[in-house]
Amino acid sequence: MQSIHLSAGGAPLLGEPPPIEFANTTFAIRGRLREGLDTTGHLAAWLRDMHHRLAVALTDEDLDGLTGDDLAVAHDLRTTIRAVADAIVHGRAPDADAVAALNGHARRAPRWRELRFDAEPRTGAPRTEIRSHARPVAAALSTLAEEAAELFAGPARPELRICPGPNCVLYFLRGSTRREWCTPDCGNRARAARHYSKTRRPH
Repeated sequence: MQSIHLSAGGAPLLGEPPPIEFANTTFAIRGRLREGLDTTGHLAAWLRDMHHRLAVALTDEDLDGLTGDDLAVAHDLRTTIRAVADAIVHGRAPDADAVAALNGHARRAPRWRELRFDAEPRTGAPRTEIRSHARPVAAALSTLAEEAAELFAGPARPELRICPGPNCVLYFLRGSTRREWCTPDCGNRARAARHYSKTRRPH
């Protein structure tokens, strides 16, 4: 099971694929929904904490240039990812509008992969980097949409779950038949709630 960490913006990080981590920037604390991307600063913090796992490289300058439009796009993308994920975990076909919206986000920033070699080829392996004429943040969000589409259509789809813990709204990939909760802490709270419910029942 994964342990939970918080990004600098306050959103949970579970070690899930980036699109799922992004969906989980809506979360709950003590049963109350929280917004992990309340400001451009929160979005910048999340992208900075995730930079090593994102397909598009982002610099501090890129993140300092975040706009309200970027935040609005991020909110819409997250809502779309969660809508498709919710349908999948409940065994429904996703709403056609949600699928179209996800595909639209994936098309927002045309991009391609380019081959890269270090100045000294013997000291570093060749690699590819995603390039785009769009602003890097726009390309990063668009790539998250593409990765979400690949996840929802790929072999990991049957492993997608929403945590059954009390008031929890986090998604995760099960990965193991023994994994029931988004985190061990959520499982502990669920067991404690069941125990409390049993002890409070009248005899």
